[in-house]
Amino acid sequence: MLHPGLYEQLINRALRQELEAIPAERKSVAPVDPAEAAEVLSRYIAEAAKRALSGMAEGRGDVADQVALANRLIGLLPETDGQGIDDRAEQLMALLAEQDPALALGKTARDAVRPETSIAQSSLFTGAVHEPQMFSELKKEIASADRIDMLVSFIKWSGLRLILEDLEAFARRGGELRIITTSYMGATDVKAVEALAALPNARIKVSYDTKRTRLHAKTYVFYRETGFTTAYVGSSNLSNVAISSGLEWNVKVTAKDLPATIRKIAATFDTYWHSDEFELYGPDMRPRLVEALKAEHYDREHPQFLFDIRPYPYQQEILDKLLAEREVRGSTRNLIVAATGTGKTVIAAFDYRRFCKQNPGRANRLLFIAHREEILKQSQATFAGVLKDVNFGELYVGNYRPESLEHLFVSVQTLNSQVLDQRLPADYYDYIVIDESHHAAAQSYEKALTHFQPKVLLGLTATPERMDGQDIYRYFDRRVAAEIRLPEAINRKLLCPFQYFGVSDTVDLDDLRWVRGGYDRSELSNLYTLSQGVAEKRADHILRSMDKYVTDMNDVRALGFCVSIEHARFMADYFNHCGVPALALTGDSRDDVRASAQERLVRGELRVLFVVDIYNEGVDIPEVNTVLFLRPTESLTIFLQQLGRGLRLAEGKECLTVLDFIGAANRKYNFEEKFAALLDNTNHSVEQELRHGFVSVPKGCYIQLERATASGRGWSAASRPSRRTAACR
Repeated sequence: MLHPGLYEQLINRALRQELEAIPAERKSVAPVDPAEAAEVLSRYIAEAAKRALSGMAEGRGDVADQVALANRLIGLLPETDGQGIDDRAEQLMALLAEQDPALALGKTARDAVRPETSIAQSSLFTGAVHEPQMFSELKKEIASADRIDMLVSFIKWSGLRLILEDLEAFARRGGELRIITTSYMGATDVKAVEALAALPNARIKVSYDTKRTRLHAKTYVFYRETGFTTAYVGSSNLSNVAISSGLEWNVKVTAKDLPATIRKIAATFDTYWHSDEFELYGPDMRPRLVEALKAEHYDREHPQFLFDIRPYPYQQEILDKLLAEREVRGSTRNLIVAATGTGKTVIAAFDYRRFCKQNPGRANRLLFIAHREEILKQSQATFAGVLKDVNFGELYVGNYRPESLEHLFVSVQTLNSQVLDQRLPADYYDYIVIDESHHAAAQSYEKALTHFQPKVLLGLTATPERMDGQDIYRYFDRRVAAEIRLPEAINRKLLCPFQYFGVSDTVDLDDLRWVRGGYDRSELSNLYTLSQGVAEKRADHILRSMDKYVTDMNDVRALGFCVSIEHARFMADYFNHCGVPALALTGDSRDDVRASAQERLVRGELRVLFVVDIYNEGVDIPEVNTVLFLRPTESLTIFLQQLGRGLRLAEGKECLTVLDFIGAANRKYNFEEKFAALLDNTNHSVEQELRHGFVSVPKGCYIQLERATASGRGWSAASRPSRRTAACR
């Protein structure tokens, strides 16, 4: 009797007969993939053979009868000469080399050390009392391995010393040892790394980038030339507790029954081994390891005194591409597209530092243009840190007046109001950076970009695409020199994964006036604030949705993006009235109010900051774990910038929760464009993704649209999003 549900069952004749009585709409069958046929058929034959042999054993048939049956089966197969099982039904357990030193000591192959658990059949270690301890099995695995790979987050001396003598003996007999580890949490002991590095044929690679490289995998792989390779995959780092007394679970995988898994383990390890994230440890690396371990403990108190600022590997990749653009292609006007939070300014600072080294003894005048004071302040601090010069650069924005124009961080408004393009020669600046260069298409940037002729022009943006169709590429040789988009940044764990929920809104925007590519903001504001019944119903719905989707309201650190000052104040008042501490911040808020609000949000005194016209760019609050889209966002650039406010990595932050309140919308409103920016697969459109009932998003992320959010979007019923569009990997 077949039970309803999922199957992956090869259809035999009996099953075919049963299926023929079932209507077509109730069953789904598919042909065996030719590439997988050998695996599927051999698994079926093995199961059938096992049932037959087990039946013989229950019928008191002895081993000889089972061997005879097995040989009859083997005899039916082609090219199996000599593969029949010997009548004595024995297993080869060990084989010593002709000159093995054990023979000189009077020992035989029967004395060979072997693990208590099978090296041909996978098993599970749970730390139970009746099981062998993990470290005792590791010692026995080491004794018979030809090559060993270890992947662990950290290495403790207390754990290493349990198996160090065994590793020393392994190394002396020519065994090759590779170890990948990190300075994560400052838990690794330098003594342990040094002891391993001293072993002959041992190589260790370390990641010092624990903010980006979150290595939690633990794997011990023992390769044997006999083909009986084994691997322990689970929760045990190389520490005393983890491999002796801790409640750790580890699966022992063998190449004989899970060969594909062993191959994947080997391939993945090699990928890590050859990645720039992990650096080979050598005799001169001890100081850096010590500093990195200290930094894990103290980096919040004294980051600038611990070690030099270095580019992360992905940033170095972009720097290398920039160098190739200039030296190979001869292109000196380059555009970098990098997701919010990946350190665009850091890349520019390192690139400028390289430029200075290539041009020693010169002024190397720098012009850094942005449109907000906060961005300029942060950028100046970044350049000062990379260049190790606390006095580098001057601000020219707001109340700041520079004494020199040589290394200038200037707002585009000041640049124009002070007509610097008329007061300075075209070749005055050697290196110009246009930050958030999607603004470059605006007329305010035109004079600077057309007048100045630097040796290097560098544009930085997360979103070069503009909703108004204006072209920024014309300033940068019509191409992108290097890019790392949002999905790639999340997949590479440079940013926090998100869980996006498209929540059905309580208001209908379909009839709202549409002007200049967007909704009329005053009408939106009136709808969200002045229409008392509508506004309060919506605010209550927003609050209830937060309670539904977030883990704990007491842990929320949220930014709510509003349409107007009145809207932000209304939302803050409503939340405070309901007992959720909140504050409205606008472009008119004083700097000290903004700063204190950020601190209060981080401390948990406030749960939500409702903002308008600020916090789109240039402000980093890594602790933000919830983003509320409380208004339609027509601009893809603004949408991604606002989303990016919550994508920074922070300690204890698992993911960003995104609540986008979506009502029936004007058909001119392009929702699909924003969805596309979140996708991991650009081979086909969002509508194609939705039609197949699945949206492929970055690893660790999740997208869910409530069914009602699809109305008015122009999607057909067949492609309308539902809960099936969720994707979590």
